[in-house]
Amino acid sequence: MAKSIVSPIPGVFYRRPAPDKDVFVKEGDQVKADDVIGLVEVMKNFYEIKAEADGVIERFLVEEEGLLDSGQEIAILIEK
Repeated sequence: MAKSIVSPIPGVFYRRPAPDKDVFVKEGDQVKADDVIGLVEVMKNFYEIKAEADGVIERFLVEEEGLLDSGQEIAILIEK
């Protein structure tokens, strides 16, 4: 079953912990509930975005450094 991972807050989305680091997860990667898939920056504060269930990241719907609204879908997770 496909499930959307949504942003609880507005801000800027980052798929990596730092510019010189690898992404947290790639499309096709398996994740467990509570695995970090990205960060949202709001006013110099960073908030982790976590998978809510075990599964596979099917695709990201937001680009690196893309702007997010509260409730906006970030990625599609196929639950296992």
